Amino acid sequence: MTTPAIAIRDEIRELIDEQIARFGQPAPLTSSELEDCHCRAERIRLLGDELDRVGRMGILEREFRRAS
Repeated sequence: MTTPAIAIRDEIRELIDEQIARFGQPAPLTSSELEDCHCRAERIRLLGDELDRVGRMGILEREFRRAS
C-alpha cells in the first residue's frame, strides 16, 4: 500500500527528473518549455509543502496516541 507521503515523494522525484532532463538539453528552451519548467517548479514547491504537512500530522498523531 502506498502512503500519501510516498506518493507525494514519488511525484516530486518525477517532476525533478523532468526538470533535469529539460535543463540538460543542448538547445535553448523555448518560452513554452520555460513556462512548463515554471509550472513544474511551482508544483514541486506545493508538493513539498504538502509533504511537510503530512509529516507534521503524523508526528502529532503519534504524540496524541502516546498521551492517551
